[in-house]
Amino acid sequence: MAEDTASITGRADTGYPESAEALAEEKLYYWGTGRRKTSVARVRIRHGNGVILVNGRDVDEYFTSERDKNAVRAPLKAARVLTRYDVFANVGGGGISGQAGAVVLGIARALKAADNGLEPILRAGGYLTRDAREVERKKCGRKKARKGPQFSKR
Repeated sequence: MAEDTASITGRADTGYPESAEALAEEKLYYWGTGRRKTSVARVRIRHGNGVILVNGRDVDEYFTSERDKNAVRAPLKAARVLTRYDVFANVGGGGISGQAGAVVLGIARALKAADNGLEPILRAGGYLTRDAREVERKKCGRKKARKGPQFSKR
């Protein structure tokens, strides 16, 4: 009986698919983590037909500005795989533009994990570089991080 099921499913006793096509059918995920300001995005991609979901919603529904929508699709367009992968992103913290930047970095890292040959294209576009700019903290004796109190001569 075990021989019959192995021949039907195309699997050996190890439980793993025999060919690369079968691996693609198993829907393997590739993970990437992106950060921007205080936002953190956990992105997973798999072979598919170009669906992009952010926090369970469509990317056009989640991000309202065209700049953020285009930024999220930019690494996929640069690598010419926009309709080859499905993207699922969970993002939290920060504001909308910070979340979009975090998703971009997460997608680029996941694409690099899926196909290491895409790294030069993604690096040339600047999608694999973490933007380290953060908000500077407020200092005591000042109104904001750098703005001092108003000077009064008399």
